[in-house]
Amino acid sequence: MKLSKKSLLLLVFGLLVSVVLVACASEPDEGGNNDSDGDEEGTSEEATEGGELIISNQSDIVAMDPAGSNDVPSSNVQNNVFETLVTLDENMEIQPLLATEWEQVEDTVWEFTLRDDVTFHDGTEFTAETVKANIERILDPDVASPRFFLYEMVEEVEVVDDHTVRFTTEYPFGPFLAHLAHNGGSMVSEEAIEADYEAMENGEDPGSYINQNPIGTGFFEFDSWDPGSEVRLVKNEDYWGETAHLDSVVFKVVSEGLTRVAELQTGDSHISDPLSPNDVEQLENTDGTHAAPQDSVSLSYIGFNVEKEPFDDPDVRKAINMAIDRDQIVDGIYNGHGIPATGPLAPPVVGYDENAAGLDYDLEEAKQLLADAGYEDGFSTTIWTNDQQERVDIATNVQSQLQELNIDVEVEVLEWGTYLERTAQGDHDMFVLGWSTSTGDADYGLYPLFHSSNLGDPGNRTFLQDDDLDQMLEDARREVDEDARMEILSDIQAELAEIAPMLYVHHQELLLGVRDEVQGLTQLPTGILQLQDVSLEQ
Repeated sequence: MKLSKKSLLLLVFGLLVSVVLVACASEPDEGGNNDSDGDEEGTSEEATEGGELIISNQSDIVAMDPAGSNDVPSSNVQNNVFETLVTLDENMEIQPLLATEWEQVEDTVWEFTLRDDVTFHDGTEFTAETVKANIERILDPDVASPRFFLYEMVEEVEVVDDHTVRFTTEYPFGPFLAHLAHNGGSMVSEEAIEADYEAMENGEDPGSYINQNPIGTGFFEFDSWDPGSEVRLVKNEDYWGETAHLDSVVFKVVSEGLTRVAELQTGDSHISDPLSPNDVEQLENTDGTHAAPQDSVSLSYIGFNVEKEPFDDPDVRKAINMAIDRDQIVDGIYNGHGIPATGPLAPPVVGYDENAAGLDYDLEEAKQLLADAGYEDGFSTTIWTNDQQERVDIATNVQSQLQELNIDVEVEVLEWGTYLERTAQGDHDMFVLGWSTSTGDADYGLYPLFHSSNLGDPGNRTFLQDDDLDQMLEDARREVDEDARMEILSDIQAELAEIAPMLYVHHQELLLGVRDEVQGLTQLPTGILQLQDVSLEQ
């Protein structure tokens, strides 16, 4: 799909279909990626080989270890170095990658046939033992991976032969393939895993070795990481499929949005990720640059720390929800690039209930709820954000709107890594963040955000612990009948409106700033850039 200059929200949302259980899948093409409709930029002519692509990013990565991070900047880099058994295409449909075919042998047993021509960047072979080592590492409590929730239902990973692996799950789990397609299921070299465990025995943190030696099977290899500055990847000349066109890619940290725009205009960067909605017109009117929108399965939200007063009272949380006019934020801050959110799931996500009740803007009802909770005269609090301009603007907008409830809000801006660490520890009152339902299934948009087993880093930064909701989330995971599962998911969305652990702001339209010489670029609805087919037109 070519990245257009206009939002095609309804069209793209219509294309995003359910991730279904697949009994058997066919071989991928030589490049390991299934072709789309063939209208990508640069496909009409032979792509230019060579060159270095420079991407200016808002934030630095947290980790190169796929098991050691849970943020989009890290996943965007890791996606080029590591590969998963299966992958999601731009329509959020499952496609083969390191596995060529699979079969659901029983309700709780899945068998995968693996490619037999794949080697890691260190020259070692990719086998079923590799799969076993990677999944068991994610499930190892000593590793404490924030990706644990993706595979916690796995009871056993069995090596059938060198290129056949079998998974047994504790219960039938419909979105299993989608979870294996997630970046958290990336395959790391067994030797790197062994070296990382040795480092742990010597007192190092989990992932310390892999962060410095990220050995995958991808079409790019790790070259260097200068924390706070840049990550550099180089072409994998021995890639098992079709090699990348570019010689190298640099993910450069450029925190200031106007600086990213200036770098695009001067040619110091080729891509700005993200692009502020306020800068779209400027780029469109600049020769050699353009804005590239992509509708998403993402959510921007304001979370409450439900363990702290007064946010331990659901009436206070509901009052704040009903005091915020989301249209102000979508239209005023994002220039209409997105849609207001009534719940955590974007419309194309499997399990989204369009009839689920939300907490609509109603200032008088908000005042009454706050009075009923004993805060008629308001209170003072803080709202945290990282330095992404739109999030800062959301925080200041909410600060202004909550003055109507006599709530005095102080906005605090933190550096990205510190922000993730401190919100994971529960040091905050309110905070602005986002979540991408990157499997396309409601389980990923609900379970990590709201189940009590995922407090902190895995996703539940509101620190919500609700036994009834936990049971509903678990029931939805285990339900085999699709209609019954959809009913449970609808009940969950209704319950979340009552509990109100967060204020759902909007489902954003992703925006990139791109120089015209960049050809073959696509971005998934999850926000992940697809760089294998990218070239730089001379």
